[in-house]
Amino acid sequence: MEFKRCARCGCFFVTEGDVCSSCAPKDRLDMSKVKNYFEENSDYSINNISASTGISEKNISRYLNNQDFPKMSF
Repeated sequence: MEFKRCARCGCFFVTEGDVCSSCAPKDRLDMSKVKNYFEENSDYSINNISASTGISEKNISRYLNNQDFPKMSF
């Protein structure tokens, strides 16, 4: 395990993920929203995804680098 800074809130924590335990549930919910957006829409610009889901562009970019998402070009 490493000492890391949470990608969402910026607090320091020790774990294997990139978000702290407080932010992990929010992160999973937001990832689910982005996946649902892809299933229901064909406009894949980060701006539109952010505007439609209310998720920050920073977090959307982070999710898209996650192996759970297919590689897409934006």
